[in-house]
Amino acid sequence: MNEEFLYDVIIIGGGPAGLSAAIYASRAKLKTIILDKSPFSGALAYTNRIENYPGLKPISGIELLNILRKQAINFGAEYFEIQVVGVDFKVEPKKIFTLSGTYNAKAVIIATGSMGRKPTIKGEEEFLGKGVSYCASCDATFFGGKTAAIVGSSMEALEEADAVSKYARKVFIVCPQKELPFSKENQPVLQNEKIEVLTGRSLNAIFGDDVVKGITITDSSNNVTNLNVDGVFIYLHGTKPITDFLADAFNIAEDGCIEVDREMQTYIDGVFAAGDVICKRVRQAVISASEGSIAALSAERYLYHKKGMLVDWKSKKP
Repeated sequence: MNEEFLYDVIIIGGGPAGLSAAIYASRAKLKTIILDKSPFSGALAYTNRIENYPGLKPISGIELLNILRKQAINFGAEYFEIQVVGVDFKVEPKKIFTLSGTYNAKAVIIATGSMGRKPTIKGEEEFLGKGVSYCASCDATFFGGKTAAIVGSSMEALEEADAVSKYARKVFIVCPQKELPFSKENQPVLQNEKIEVLTGRSLNAIFGDDVVKGITITDSSNNVTNLNVDGVFIYLHGTKPITDFLADAFNIAEDGCIEVDREMQTYIDGVFAAGDVICKRVRQAVISASEGSIAALSAERYLYHKKGMLVDWKSKKP
């Protein structure tokens, strides 16, 4: 095994829980890496003003994440912006599969948050894998010379439009808002001649035969238009815990969240979870940060076989 890709702790997710876990784990001299889909994909990244984070003056979500990320890196944590597509927790070391290779971990902390969503648009589930995708980094190469639509108005959607435009001949950004929260001046991707922004449009349906052939969109005046595209990348966020990458490798609770004990330990030895991905009632950045810190301390105890770990709970599978 390549020791370069063997870590004491792999943290999946770069929100307040994941970054706080990285601060505590790396400060404890554990070889730590954060695998984060995008610094702009989490719920906190969309918060313009936070006034109740202890010790800080009013701050934006992005600013807070930047502070936490820098602090974790300064303590020695590695940070990679990369998509995790699968895991294997049945082997030791545990394996984390990404688009650029496999990473191995002695302990894992899942901190992916809860901005996932169930298919709700007509045709979305039917054409999943047949033109509907949630990952441009994964599927952009399939659209060489074709036309694609990116649905969403986040920075993540903008980045994915840029990725798809490297292959597709035409990319539409379908934005539900009246205007994107970015300008051409500060986002060069919007100057790309291949990309056309359609603001004030909502995605109503996806249609096709064996594969996607187009989408139906509606403007603010309820005018309906059919747009011929070969694929649709959807970046509309919801409140469902993000656990799709776990697939059948992990038992998820009925509500779609991950059950943990008070030490943030899941039912699998060496696998912890924290933040909005776990089953809980209150969702606040400071609470997620606390849970991330607890997960890292628990991971340290697990790795060094320290006393204080609760072992009886782990037999209770969801």
